[in-house]
This record gives sequence, C-alpha cells and structure tokens, in this order.
Amino acid sequence: MGPKLTGGEFIVILTGAGISAESGLGTFRDKDGLWTRYDLAEVATPEGFARNPALVHEFYNARRANSREARPNPAHEALARLRRDWPGDVLIVTQNVDDLHERTEPAPPGGDGPSGLIHMHGRLEGALCAACGHRWPAPARMAPADPCPACAAAATRPDIVWFGEIPYHMDEIWFALRQADLFVSIGTSGTVYPAAAFAQDAGRAGAWCLEINAEASAVAEDFDAVLIGPASRKVPEWVEGLLAALSHPPG
Repeated sequence: MGPKLTGGEFIVILTGAGISAESGLGTFRDKDGLWTRYDLAEVATPEGFARNPALVHEFYNARRANSREARPNPAHEALARLRRDWPGDVLIVTQNVDDLHERTEPAPPGGDGPSGLIHMHGRLEGALCAACGHRWPAPARMAPADPCPACAAAATRPDIVWFGEIPYHMDEIWFALRQADLFVSIGTSGTVYPAAAFAQDAGRAGAWCLEINAEASAVAEDFDAVLIGPASRKVPEWVEGLLAALSHPPG
C-alpha cells in the first residue's frame, strides 16, 4: 500500500490519544475514566487555573500518577523500531503528554529524551513557572504554593498546552510537514486544530498521507489511505510491511 519507497524518504508521524489508550491512558472522549470526573473548562484552560489552581493540580497529579503506571504498547515499540531501522529520517510529533514514546527509546548522551520527538502539547513530567517561564522536572505531586526554582514565585503550573493556548514548536512542525515524503497520523480524532490540518498541509506539499485509527477520523478524506483497527495491531503491521519492502524490493 502506498508509494514505492527507497528508504531515504522523510517520514513525519503524528500520534494522538488513540495510541496511548491501549496502555490504559484514556482520552477526554471516553465514556468513563479520569476525564469524566472533571469539567474540561475548569482543569484544562488558563481561566480554570486562574479560578482554582488547586483543582487543576489535583487533576494533573492524578494524570501524572496514571501515566507513570502505564507501559508502552506494541504500537510505541513499533514506532521505536521504525525510527531505529528506517534509513531516512523519522520525526514523531505527539499530541500526547505522557512519556510512553520516550520509554521505548534511550535518551541521547546529555539529553532528556530521544531526538526527533516533539511534544506539541507539553509533558506531564514537566513543570512551568507562569511568572518567569522557567521549566523544570515536575515532582509526583504539585500544589499552588510550590515556588519556582528560578524566581521563587508561587506560580507553578503543569507544562501543558491548555485549550486556548498555542501548541509548542509549531514553526518546526509546519516546516517538517512541508518537507515530508510520507505523513502518518495514528490515533487522532481529527477534531483538534491545528493538528487536524496536518494531513491537508503535508498533502498539498506533496506528501503521501496515511491514517491509522480505530475508526475513520473527522478528516479522513484528507488522507490517501486509511487503516482501521487498534493501534497495537495496525501500527506494528504497517511498520513490518514498510521495513520488509526495503529488504525485499519488488522485481
């Protein structure tokens, strides 16, 4: 399926909540779970944090604990294999704030995670000072009175992009999408922008676009092909086929 690849192509992969759901991390669209016990406007917006920072920290402390108990699934492992064995460059842009991608790949010397991985919505494992912008590793539990290590202000918040805020690294992401030969979206709903526009943008620049999802997303028509099924099965199958084609080219 898809274009004939030689191994030198640049692959950009977007991952969403669907890839981590099978590791036990629910999405805010799930019918039950952590998200259903909170109002998103109160725990995932700057306004909610301003009204009740203690509630927001309670929510993210629970999410952080949930994330630390989760384990990477075969989809994460397959993408790590692709990044290791693909002769060209592979960039993963994730909407997820967990660290399951990091746990499948060793950090580079002196680094805190694998290169070629962008967290566009921030990370649960990060803390941010709303006063001075300083960042540091988040403890297991955070509270409104926690002082910033740099300026001492009691303005600590999770280093998470909330609704209404601009995702991180967008210039780098848009540039990569327009250089990509192959764009793959895994486990995304296609309802949250700007990520929902990535396939359209990459496709206009000449990339072949593939969606892998439990069900067709809201923007499935923007893709050249759609694979339906659980990420833990479909992603390893796709990676295996991609790498096998390099080892045994047709003809």
